[in-house]
Amino acid sequence: MTQVEPDQIEIVRDDAARRYEMTVDGVRAGIAMFVSSPGRTVFTHTIVQPEFEGRGLGSRLARFVLDDAVARGDRIVPQCPFIAEYLTRHPEYADSVDQPN
Repeated sequence: MTQVEPDQIEIVRDDAARRYEMTVDGVRAGIAMFVSSPGRTVFTHTIVQPEFEGRGLGSRLARFVLDDAVARGDRIVPQCPFIAEYLTRHPEYADSVDQPN
């Protein structure tokens, strides 16, 4: 019997670049871009590279960035359509969300 190891997934916040970066086995698979101000994180754009689509990585990235914003005590502002859609399916974040103007 062969055991297949899961992909090595890492997500890091890069404040200087204003984005979270997701790597899979050391290859950049996706990013979530943001603008931060005191008490608020505006998510502006999320990208998962085409070769990594269909594996649930976008949802993993969304969950990570939203959990991080909540842990920081920030309000979440979903300008990015992907993040906004994710939030409609995950009402547990509702108390931390401000809709964009």
